[in-house]
Amino acid sequence: MPGDLPHPELSEIQLTDVLFALSDPERLAITRQLVGGPLDMAACHATDPNLPKSTKSHFMKVLREAGVIRNEPNGRRRILTLRREDLDERFPGLLDAVLNA
Repeated sequence: MPGDLPHPELSEIQLTDVLFALSDPERLAITRQLVGGPLDMAACHATDPNLPKSTKSHFMKVLREAGVIRNEPNGRRRILTLRREDLDERFPGLLDAVLNA
């Protein structure tokens, strides 16, 4: 389908990639926003409102490629979701430990 972005399969998610993705304060803030449920990418914001759109897109790419989030088309918009079940299955307790630190 046009607009689909590649997401790693559960077995492809690597601990080092997840930890790297969550090591940046802005990416961690985005992940924390998604704990409450899916968000329209336009509604999801980094903690610094002055960040360029390209930087925000890069943050989403790093999180998606690490397997932390899904970024899927919804009409002309994109919906972001946290891959909590996948991360909990692959690395039990990791997500809660990092998000609550």
